[in-house]
Amino acid sequence: MLKKILAIVAMLYAAACFAAVDVNKAGAAELDSIKGIGPAMSTKILDERKKGNFKDWNDFIERVKGVGEGNAAKFSTEGLTVNGSAFKGAAAAPAAKEEKKDLKAEAKTKTDANKVSKADEKQKKAGATTPAASAASAAKK
Repeated sequence: MLKKILAIVAMLYAAACFAAVDVNKAGAAELDSIKGIGPAMSTKILDERKKGNFKDWNDFIERVKGVGEGNAAKFSTEGLTVNGSAFKGAAAAPAAKEEKKDLKAEAKTKTDANKVSKADEKQKKAGATTPAASAASAAKK
């Protein structure tokens, strides 16, 4: 019987850990539990909340210095809500990261192609006239 009670208590504790934290109801400790929000940010949030509850995410972003759309998306994915709603741009953040990675890979490919092209030019100036010779020297580099 004691094991069942302990199991139930453990499950309730786990459920409470994953529960959403509403910015209009949370205390400093609850806000600090959100990844990315530290004591300084939670103080800013609580100071602004004293002036009045946050109406929506836009109101939250406008009133709390240091919170932009990027941070709002991160906070939302970590469980922060404003009046029970998640940040609408939160789903777009991972897609933007993938797009950035693709652009970086594409830029690297272009840079590598330029390096090979420059190596070919150097070989031509040095006297190697066959494409095989220039390709072999580029492979060595």
